[in-house]
Amino acid sequence: MSKYEKFEDLPVWQEAKRLYNVVLDLLEEPHVPLTPGFRNQLDRAALSVSNNIAEGFERVTTNELTAFLAIARGSAGEVRSMMAVVNDRPKLRPVIRRLQEIRALAESCARQITAWTGSIESSPVQGKRHLTGEVKRQRETAEKARTFRLNFLRSLKPNHPLYKSSEARAARGEPQA
Repeated sequence: MSKYEKFEDLPVWQEAKRLYNVVLDLLEEPHVPLTPGFRNQLDRAALSVSNNIAEGFERVTTNELTAFLAIARGSAGEVRSMMAVVNDRPKLRPVIRRLQEIRALAESCARQITAWTGSIESSPVQGKRHLTGEVKRQRETAEKARTFRLNFLRSLKPNHPLYKSSEARAARGEPQA
């Protein structure tokens, strides 16, 4: 389960938001020589990063979340590719720093998404509420062992060496000395 309650609180979503706003600033700049198709694709790819992070966060299962994170990472890769494609165009020299900033933000998003995905995949939680079968078995085994030990301690005879131990007294519900 995430320590964040809303996708808006996620650092990676905040970075994706910055990415989209920097892209918008570039696209709203007058006289930047980008074709309408390029502009449209860049706009959609950059917005897709934050939208897919948000949609994945709102899903219930780990598989859904990781699927949407993969799409978001792919969109960040698309933005990086688009920046690399136009990076050497002489007509874009006046905005080269903006293109580099967009690429850096897209790279940052991709790195964060990759790290998040890795932590999700190594987690015992399969969604917001479901533990893996192995973790459930481990917890059930630990609970059975704890219950067995409590029952054992409660049933000790007064002459047993552990009878007066604090653990045995606690198991019987006696006040601690």
